[in-house]
Amino acid sequence: MRGERRRSRGWLKKSVVGVAVALIAPLTMSVTGTAHAALDPDGFDFYVDSASMGPVKSRVFRAADGNTSRVVYALDGMRAQQDLSGWEINTDIAHQLTAANINVVMPIGGQSSFYADWNAPSNLLGVGGGTGSSGSSNGSSSLSSATGSSSGSGDILGGGPGKSYRYTWETFLTQDLKNALHDRLGFSTTRNGIFGLSMGGSGALTAAAYHPDQFSFAGSFSGYLNISAPGMREAIRAAMISAGGYNVDSMAPPWGQQWLHMDPFVFAPMLKNNNTRLFVAAASGVPGGGDVSNAMEIIQGVPLEALAMVNTRAFQARMASLGATNVNYDFPPTGVHNWKNWATEVNRMLPDLSANVG
Repeated sequence: MRGERRRSRGWLKKSVVGVAVALIAPLTMSVTGTAHAALDPDGFDFYVDSASMGPVKSRVFRAADGNTSRVVYALDGMRAQQDLSGWEINTDIAHQLTAANINVVMPIGGQSSFYADWNAPSNLLGVGGGTGSSGSSNGSSSLSSATGSSSGSGDILGGGPGKSYRYTWETFLTQDLKNALHDRLGFSTTRNGIFGLSMGGSGALTAAAYHPDQFSFAGSFSGYLNISAPGMREAIRAAMISAGGYNVDSMAPPWGQQWLHMDPFVFAPMLKNNNTRLFVAAASGVPGGGDVSNAMEIIQGVPLEALAMVNTRAFQARMASLGATNVNYDFPPTGVHNWKNWATEVNRMLPDLSANVG
C-alpha cells in the first residue's frame, strides 16, 4: 500500500513537472473557433475604484428581462487582458446568459492573480515596479492563450498590473464591485453566481467559500482545485513567470495560511457546509473532432487539461469523503484547455446556474 502511494505521488509530481515545462514555452496563439476579438456593443464599461488597485474596469451585460436580482460574475484565465475579458473576446456566452435573464459581470484584468488578495506586489528576481492601474487598456485583443485569455500586459522583468501595487482581487470582487453594482445599478448582493476557467475556476470557488452571503453558486472549468498537491506550486510558479513575469511567492508564502486559504481541496468543508451549489468540470485532455485548429493547441492544451483533470478528480474525491451532495460534475471524454471547451461547459452549466441564483 505504501509503495502504491509513493508511486502515485511520483506520477503526480512527474506530471506536474511536465506541465511546467510546457507552460514555459511561448504561450500566445491566434484566436480560433468562436473568437470574435471585438467589443460587444451589448455590454458597457463599469469602473469601480479599489483602494489598492486603483480604478478597475468590468464589462456588464444586462439580463433580457431587465431584472436586477439574477447576477453572475465570469472570471478570466491567467493571461487576462486589461481591455476585455477573454469570455467576451473568445466566446458568445454573454448573450446566452442574458437570454436566460441573468445579468453578467466580467471583471477585467488580474493577469496571473488567481483573483486573490496577494501578500505583496509581485517582485521577480528583485525586479518589481511598473506603472498604471488595474484598469488601464494595454493588452492586445488579437491574441489568445491556452492558459486562459489573450496575451495581456506586463513583461517578465518589466511592469504590469500587480507589480507597482498589491493585487486585492478577492476584496474587490466581494466588497468594492459588489457594493458598486448594488448602489449604481441596483444589482442584488445575495444569491449571486460566480464561475471561471483555469485560475478563474479556483478563484470562483474561493470567493464562494468565504463569502456565502454573496454567492449561492460557483462554477469551475478546468480549474486547479488541489494546489497544495506535490509539485503544484512549482507548476504555478512556471506558469506565472511565463504569463507576465509574476512571482508566486509574492502571492502567498510557501505553505502558509494564505496559500491554504486559496486551495479548494483544503476549504472543501466550507463549500459543503455552506451548501453552495457547485458545477465543476474538466475534460480528458484528449482532442475530439474540431477541438483544436493548430499544433500549439495540442502542445499546450493537452497537458494543461490533463493536470486540471487530476486536480478536479482530487477535489471530487475530497468532497465525496465529506458526504457532499451539492456538486454537479462534468467530465467529458474529449476536450483540451481552450475556449471551445469552456464555452461548451457554460452551456451545460446554464440550467443549474439559472436555478440557483436570484
